[in-house]
Amino acid sequence: MLVNQLLSMKSTSGKPGIEAQTVLTIRPDATLGEAVTMLSDLRIGAVVVSEDGKKPNGILSERDIVRQLGKHGPGVLSTPISEVMTRDVQTCTVGDDALVILERMTQGRFRHLPVVDHDGNMLGVVSIGDAVSGRLKELAAEKEALTGMIMGA
Repeated sequence: MLVNQLLSMKSTSGKPGIEAQTVLTIRPDATLGEAVTMLSDLRIGAVVVSEDGKKPNGILSERDIVRQLGKHGPGVLSTPISEVMTRDVQTCTVGDDALVILERMTQGRFRHLPVVDHDGNMLGVVSIGDAVSGRLKELAAEKEALTGMIMGA
C-alpha cells in the first residue's frame, strides 16, 4: 500500500468537520495556548507549523506540549510555538510505501508525517493510526484471497 492510498482512505474516516485532504496548520508566532485550544477543539494529536500554510516549518504534538508543561509549568502556554516546535520535520511523498513510513514512525517515536510533493508543498498528513489501519486492510485482503484459494473459490 502506498501513502496516496492512505490519504484516499482518510476521506471516509476523517474527523467530523475536517476534510480529509485539509492540512491543518498553525503559524510559528502563535502561542502554545492557542495550539492547545486548536488541538482540543479539533480532537487532533499534532499540528503542522507553517508560515505560509504550504510548506512545513515544524510540527507540534500533544507530547511536545506536555513536556513543556512538565518542565516550565502553565506559564509556558504564552510561549510562541516557534520556541518549542520540532524543527526537523520528517516528511514522506505519495509514492512512499506505507509499511516503510510505519517503520520510520515507530523507530523515530513520532506519530504524524506530513505528505509533500516534489516542491515540498504539503498534500496531507498521515498518522501512525492511518498506516496501521492501511496495513490491517491489506492483511484482511490477503487473508480473504488465501481463504478463497484454499476453499477453491
